[in-house]
Amino acid sequence: MSAENEPSATETAGPEIDPEEFAALRERVEELEASVVETDTGDDGKKMTIVATQGTFDMAYPPLILASTAAAFGWDVVVFHTFWGLDILHEENSQDLKLSAVGNPNMPLPNAIAALPGMDAMATKMMEKKIDENGTATIEELIDLSLESGVDLQACQMTIELMDYDEDDFYDGVTTGVGAATAIQHMAESDVQLLV
Repeated sequence: MSAENEPSATETAGPEIDPEEFAALRERVEELEASVVETDTGDDGKKMTIVATQGTFDMAYPPLILASTAAAFGWDVVVFHTFWGLDILHEENSQDLKLSAVGNPNMPLPNAIAALPGMDAMATKMMEKKIDENGTATIEELIDLSLESGVDLQACQMTIELMDYDEDDFYDGVTTGVGAATAIQHMAESDVQLLV
């Protein structure tokens, strides 16, 4: 390109801006950049709510595994335990959760045999043995891990009263006295809601 065809400095400079307007504009850009940094938190800003309604041995694992994993990624996680799911957080009852053999399509037994007395206890012992051999965490270990990771394990107040439990019956760190309205509020604000 020849010097004749190059634009002059006045042609490339654009319109002149009043220094005060420029300062105000620069200040506004800095404010917007700061607000973007504050709201751009990645996974840290994500929320998950899990409602745990079942208290069998096999159904204690999914909410605790999902909750502790999401918390490891920095998510704000609440697990609201209600009805039979409350037994997962009950220190004494959680030690005696049973795997239900009846109606479980993955059990290698027909329902007529699975319904015999003692079959739930046998199926539970078999699963506990497999968990131990595999080095999988126990329910108590998953509860501890969840609490240490910042998961809010909540016990439904209505169910505590219905089951005639005492708030001292639950693991240390469990949030008691939580109602459905609080759970629904967290669900409404969550990116992921699960019913287990």
